[in-house]
Amino acid sequence: MCPAPLPGPITISTEPTLPNIKAAIKWTRQSEKRTKRNLDVKTRLKTLFKKATKGDETVSAVESQFDKAARKGIIHPNKAARKKSRLAKAVTVAASQRAAVAAAPPKARKVSTKKTSAK
Repeated sequence: MCPAPLPGPITISTEPTLPNIKAAIKWTRQSEKRTKRNLDVKTRLKTLFKKATKGDETVSAVESQFDKAARKGIIHPNKAARKKSRLAKAVTVAASQRAAVAAAPPKARKVSTKKTSAK
């Protein structure tokens, strides 16, 4: 047999439930602080990665920051290793592209055939 339908619409609360225990309240507060701090570090790592690929930042400094974040548990050690590897590859590719551009002969300029009139 089918159970009887529930009376009224089912509503799901979107408000977070607050803990009743003082220690749990503190854990929540600490969690929020850690999350914010970790997000700041992750954002800074992304910025450093981009700067290093452009050549504005030294590769060794960026690699040490990835190692530091992995040591502190902000990112996984394997992720740090993967990012360092990709950074080294990106820097190598960028350097070879710059070298290719520098070695290429300069393009000839077009000579304008328009006559300019002096007034």
